[in-house]
Amino acid sequence: MTIFGLLGKIMPYVKPYRGLVTATLTLTFIGSLLAQVNAVVLDRTVDAVNALISDAQFEWTKAMSIIAVITAILLGKEVLAALTTFAQRYFGERMKIMVSRDLSVKVIERMLTFRMAYFSAEDNEPGKLQTRIDRGIMSLSNTVNNFFIDILPLFTSAILALVLMFAANVYVGLVALFIVPVYFIITSLQASRLKGWRKNIFGSRQQLSQGIMSIIESITVIKSFNRENIEAEKQQKLQQQITEQQLQTRKLGFLFDGLKSFVEQIGTVLIIILTAYLVLSGYPGMSIGKIMYHVMLFANVSAPIRQLHRIYDDMNDALIYAESFFGMIDADDEVEHTGKYKGAVKGKFEIKHVDFSYPNGNKALSDITFTIPAGKITALVGLSGAGKSTIVNLLDKFYTPSAGSIMLDGVPLEQWDTAFLRDNIGLVLQKNHIFSGTIEENILYGNPNASHDDVVRAAKQAYIHDQITLLPKGYKSQALQLSGGQQQRIAIARMFLKNPPVIFLDEPTASLDAVATEQIKNSIDAIKQGRTVIIISHNIGQIIDADLLHVLENGRLVQSGTPEQVYAQGGLYKDIFDASARSMNVSKIASVMNA
Repeated sequence: MTIFGLLGKIMPYVKPYRGLVTATLTLTFIGSLLAQVNAVVLDRTVDAVNALISDAQFEWTKAMSIIAVITAILLGKEVLAALTTFAQRYFGERMKIMVSRDLSVKVIERMLTFRMAYFSAEDNEPGKLQTRIDRGIMSLSNTVNNFFIDILPLFTSAILALVLMFAANVYVGLVALFIVPVYFIITSLQASRLKGWRKNIFGSRQQLSQGIMSIIESITVIKSFNRENIEAEKQQKLQQQITEQQLQTRKLGFLFDGLKSFVEQIGTVLIIILTAYLVLSGYPGMSIGKIMYHVMLFANVSAPIRQLHRIYDDMNDALIYAESFFGMIDADDEVEHTGKYKGAVKGKFEIKHVDFSYPNGNKALSDITFTIPAGKITALVGLSGAGKSTIVNLLDKFYTPSAGSIMLDGVPLEQWDTAFLRDNIGLVLQKNHIFSGTIEENILYGNPNASHDDVVRAAKQAYIHDQITLLPKGYKSQALQLSGGQQQRIAIARMFLKNPPVIFLDEPTASLDAVATEQIKNSIDAIKQGRTVIIISHNIGQIIDADLLHVLENGRLVQSGTPEQVYAQGGLYKDIFDASARSMNVSKIASVMNA
């Protein structure tokens, strides 16, 4: 991406604020005119004072008159300049803040439309995405600030100063004009040399952000194994890598900055020498005042040069961050596709010859074919990694099959309206996410239009109501303060509130104690009636009530039938069933209960 391409990407977000742009540009032009006043006044003042001193009849009244006029002009100019600068910076900063807000909203809205495969890709881990968004918005808003608050005023002032220099003396103007492109060439070379280092720093920052997030998420495991030193060493190595990259970047930057400063000072020296020569040689229109006049105007010409290295660095950082930021916004191929069909959902799924591989290349399913009947309870059984949760992800349209087809009630799944489909599916996972907010707000996630009474009813069905009422703030308590088992019940309460015709249960009672598990099982048994239920569980009590079993092994379907039929067949399901019974010490439990 080039700088002009970057500006082209930003402009659609600037256009809604045309009024602010117009005000900023107008004030910029006024400020640029005011910036030339000192040079003009100094030119006239030096010549007037010189003439007054040279006059044999020196008069203090004339001198005081000159001082009074200079004072009035310069003070008036400073007042106007202060007001203009304040307004120009305020409007520019307001535009920057508005554009930053719009970029933030746009990228989040866009990201929410992406398919699940995008978030499971290796380069799109949460920490990396967060860095990409944060750095992108920061650098792009700085670009708006640089362009409308810094670059435009500086260059408008420089152009006006250059015009005045040419108007006063063509030769002096040419010297000033010659210095500018030399400086631009050096700055361009600097950006080219530093581009690779900046990309490396960006990549390292993404890794650092992801590493910090990983530490926070796994702090319990880290401490339980006393691995704090190992994690600290990982971060130290990454920080050292970033430090070396930053030092190398600064080293190259300082070398180029020194060269640019030298070129600028050479320009000032040349202006002084040339103007002094022209005055001494009696060149028409040149006077002592013109020496100061041209030196001050060249200072206005070189002002962008003094600021350009910082602005150019920011712009090149923006190019790197903007490339990945707008890569997210322009990722049309990552948008989750939806159909238009909306019909009564009964829940009959027909899976035919389905293959599926995750974005990381891991093949999860191979040639899967089976039917999930409507209004029945179907259990998916298998060892960990067999592909059970993957099937649920496919049925909920989180992913699309690599091969084969899935039908729902006789209609291809891809033709169903995705939002409508998910409105008719209840999903309870082994580990459900609880959002920052109150308990009531988290339960209402199942149905935002539900009443408080509906929330209480759902909580009672999930056997969490009594525990909620014991909290100081009741349903207004923060949900993240609940235990893991309580949070699981909140997730189940969401499902009760949603009340869908199809229910997916992926280890719904895995984090609950035995009493809570029995309570939730009773509630789930009640809500199962007349619905299509797909359940994944290692709990015998959860799956033995199923109408139909499908047993998976290494991504392949190996057994199907009723629980009794599949058990009688022997094989994997019988091994899992018997192992579960032995792990529960069923014979001992039975003897205790019969004692």
